[in-house]
Amino acid sequence: MKTLLAILFIAACAGTTGASAQNHLNTSAPASCPLTAELSPLHLYGLWRAEFEGGPQGATLLFEKHPELAGSVSGAVNRDGVKAQLAGDVDGGEFTLEESLDGQRISATWLGMVVENSCGKEIRGIWNNTLDNPASSAASYPFILRKLPGWQ
Repeated sequence: MKTLLAILFIAACAGTTGASAQNHLNTSAPASCPLTAELSPLHLYGLWRAEFEGGPQGATLLFEKHPELAGSVSGAVNRDGVKAQLAGDVDGGEFTLEESLDGQRISATWLGMVVENSCGKEIRGIWNNTLDNPASSAASYPFILRKLPGWQ
């Protein structure tokens, strides 16, 4: 009889604990999805793919911690082998990026907004050619940046 009561007690405790934990998990908000206004340069780190509306090709961008400016990112863009340096930031959902082909002069700018409810993984805006940039003959293109899987 004592064994039966012990088994019933253990089963009752286990059942209650599991249900409680399950309910707690269902009501929690995902921790990995920041609000757009809360995004920082840390959320930009990683590999991104750019598509340009009306453009002949896309580009791959890599954002890393800026070695000198704590609130910024640095990195590179690659368009079919044409590489350029990048530096920029995100503030309140506003995305600003400067591109340089020679490391001295700004050859293009990227101005955009992080897409609401994208968890900081999609940015839309306008890419503007500021020099005679061989990557494009047009003065500007709308762009969509999407963070590639595998980067959190």
